Amino acid sequence: MDKKRIAVIDLGTNTFNLLIADVTKEEIEVIHSEKDGVALGMGGLNEGVIKADAILRALKTMQHFNKMCDVHYVDEIRAFGTSAIRSAINGKDFVQLIEKETAIQVDIITGEQEARYIYEGVKWTYNFTEPSMVMDVGGGSTEFIFADELGIKDLVSLNIGVSRIFQELELNDPLTSGDCLKVEQWIEERAGVFINSKKCNTLVGASGCFETFYEMIYKKSFPSVTEAIELSINDLNTVLDKIIFSSQEERDNNPHIIPIRRKMAPIAAVKTKWVLDKLGVKKVIVSPCSLKEGVLQS
Repeated sequence: MDKKRIAVIDLGTNTFNLLIADVTKEEIEVIHSEKDGVALGMGGLNEGVIKADAILRALKTMQHFNKMCDVHYVDEIRAFGTSAIRSAINGKDFVQLIEKETAIQVDIITGEQEARYIYEGVKWTYNFTEPSMVMDVGGGSTEFIFADELGIKDLVSLNIGVSRIFQELELNDPLTSGDCLKVEQWIEERAGVFINSKKCNTLVGASGCFETFYEMIYKKSFPSVTEAIELSINDLNTVLDKIIFSSQEERDNNPHIIPIRRKMAPIAAVKTKWVLDKLGVKKVIVSPCSLKEGVLQS
């Protein structure tokens, strides 16, 4: 049995993720995983530039991830740049700097490639027995993959990430009803054409903020599992409303919201409610897997 230890690094707009696993043709065994709230897109996302302070934070995290790969005797590192990097005028310079400082080569992928990797990751944990919409809420982009038992029917990667909204719109804290309407209209203008053409009973949330929703509902950590978990849609709506109208202080003191999600959680909640309503969702599934696992599956 040929076994290879592979590290996958997802350089996201808000969060950098590292996953190390032993991979064979038959199975994937996770050895180590961690994440860091780099906030790569903060300050320059909507202007299409990665700011100097964000570059310094990113380099520090990548150097740490590189050390962890050495500690775990990784055979191969696969690193992927997503929305903030692909939309930045200095994105290529940034990944060249990472390679110079860490010897890690970063592949800047398209939104479609990102969506396909997300689908492959989710498919590891969820059996598409009926038409379902996969949603991955990112900082720079959000991916939607419409799929059924035969595979992908349609997909899109849209620049409607929570960090883009946070940096573009002037919003109160806590959000007002008017703020919610402003966010919904902003999303509708950019995602309405795709979402309004779809109807399905099931929404599959790809890790990220959906794990936070689980933790707020059940007041415990998301389990370390390789299978998807169904949420009560009534409980989910209650938690979404709680997040939407919470203050920054309340979120900072909530142990079930990890620090990197506390600032923009209300925007993610508004977006999720908008999607639930538009699609007419009756069932919500949380998959613990996304892009990283999809890379390993491929």
